[in-house]
Amino acid sequence: MLTVKDIEKLAELARIDIPTEEKETLRKEVEAILGYVGEIQKVAGESAEKEIPNHRNVFREDSNPHLSGEFTKELLEEVPRRQDEYVKVKKIL
Repeated sequence: MLTVKDIEKLAELARIDIPTEEKETLRKEVEAILGYVGEIQKVAGESAEKEIPNHRNVFREDSNPHLSGEFTKELLEEVPRRQDEYVKVKKIL
């Protein structure tokens, strides 16, 4: 349950002035909002527990799917600058 004192404290923390006649109305509105958020959290928590899949990590064996150097010659022929078996690029640093 929120009180008018709680609303005054929130207003102080937010550095806003709330007229005295609006504090009770604001208290009811904030209380309704917090109740709604609480319901959403409850429903979200329940559905999240149901949606957690029962998976485990699956690893594949390390293997080399391509032959080493199979396409090196063709790739090096396509680069604009190269030196021996390396691609030559501009100095960065």
